[in-house]
Amino acid sequence: MAKERKALRARRLFLAGFLAGGVAVIASFAIRLLFNGAYLPELASSALFSLVPGFLESKAVENLGPLAKETAFVVASVLNAVILGLIPVSLQRLRRMQKRNLRGVTVFAGLAYGTMLALGFLFLSLTQVSTQPINLGLLASSLLVPSVVFGVIQGRAYLLPRASAPLLFPMERAKGRYNRKRRLFVKSAAGAAVGAVILYYGIGLLFPKQSPLLPSQEASQVLAAGVTPNDQFYRVDINVIAPSVDSTAWRLNLHGLVNNPMTLDYNQLLALPTVEEYATLECVSNQVGGDLMSTALWKGVKLKDLLNTAGVGQGADYVVFTCFDGYDVGIPLDKAMGDGTMLAYVMNGETLPKDHGYPVRAIVPGLYGMMNAKWITDIDVVSGVHQGFWQRRGWTNTAAYNTSSWTITPGDSGIRDRFSLPFALTDVAGSPIAVVGVAFAGDRGIQKVEVSTDRGNSWQLASLHDPLSKYTWVFWKFDWNPNSSGFYQIMVRATDGTGAVQVATMADPFPDGATGIEVVDVKVQST
Repeated sequence: MAKERKALRARRLFLAGFLAGGVAVIASFAIRLLFNGAYLPELASSALFSLVPGFLESKAVENLGPLAKETAFVVASVLNAVILGLIPVSLQRLRRMQKRNLRGVTVFAGLAYGTMLALGFLFLSLTQVSTQPINLGLLASSLLVPSVVFGVIQGRAYLLPRASAPLLFPMERAKGRYNRKRRLFVKSAAGAAVGAVILYYGIGLLFPKQSPLLPSQEASQVLAAGVTPNDQFYRVDINVIAPSVDSTAWRLNLHGLVNNPMTLDYNQLLALPTVEEYATLECVSNQVGGDLMSTALWKGVKLKDLLNTAGVGQGADYVVFTCFDGYDVGIPLDKAMGDGTMLAYVMNGETLPKDHGYPVRAIVPGLYGMMNAKWITDIDVVSGVHQGFWQRRGWTNTAAYNTSSWTITPGDSGIRDRFSLPFALTDVAGSPIAVVGVAFAGDRGIQKVEVSTDRGNSWQLASLHDPLSKYTWVFWKFDWNPNSSGFYQIMVRATDGTGAVQVATMADPFPDGATGIEVVDVKVQST
């Protein structure tokens, strides 16, 4: 009986502590959003993704897409509340804490503060990036208010006379069916939570959610489209929450193997001669035909103009970007000196959004998105090859886009959401069908696109729509006239500007980017 009472009290204390911890976590999150403070679950998520090998990160993105980081973030937030909930359980034998007083509240607040501070130090030490905006002083100050919140709430729930029930659970004074109902409710809630997590992960693994490349339009409108709105532009980076950078305090430092190191503030950068260009970006984690690819009109400063002003010294091989969030990546000097490489601060006619690198990001045509650094604060010209954040985790450092092509619509009644139907919507035999799609090979361009409707036995040329620039995706169109009803497979392959044909062998994104030929199943029926 004594053990049962002890276990019941421990459960009461944990639930009270967990609820108080939840409020403290919410307070901490508010500080993160309002004052750009340190948030312990965010540090934990960053540490996790910093330590995870590249192939595991790739699988997470493949199965959960953009939800991978959000999932780790939510789980870390819940675990933060769980850890705080264990604090009162560890104190249940301290009989002297029988009255509500400032000293008791201070004990809880102090324990919460010490626990979270120690975990924060641990996560910072495990995170393999120099997170500039989160230093130890900011961590210490950011955790103070949530700890006080926890101490006050938990103190009121715990520091009561021994004969009283915890304040958060007044119904525990009742007997019989009320206690049974409460226990049933707690068990049901716990079961529902576990079931929800399993359901969430099960759906994510079995039916990974993907969105169409473009919104529904007629085939002719698809060919005229090409620019992705800022709010629909894909975003993949090391952060759960995009960092907020104060442009008035921001500085861009260019140094290393240069004759004239320089520092520019935001206004000085904007005053330099500008260049404007369309460019497509694709994440190295993207699958063939996936949605981690977008195109925008970028405006900024040619990187080679800055490098020429600084005077690149002898022995320089790589240009290294270091970013406000601690991310770093290097690109070869010849890429940095390319005509299309720029430091962009305008996206589709608007000031560069926070999510996409405000105040300035790199646009490097021909290289996967991970080489196009965001929130840049430092440019270092170095000798030798630089291995950046993702390269140290096994991803390619060459990072040249693989040639890819895929089908957007197999018919003339609008873009098919091929990810939610077992087959493309029915087309009628004998009627012309406009097969429309996209091809991309980075700065190599697309020389031709071929389409097969007979499982790859024969290939026919598609017509190419003029690209927005030599750095963007290319839309193609093929007029197909099936002679009979039945099931068909549409396959497409592209040849880049160098004459190299798209790799047919299917390969996962890790480590060099996905390859393979997409196959779309189409059902054609007679009238």
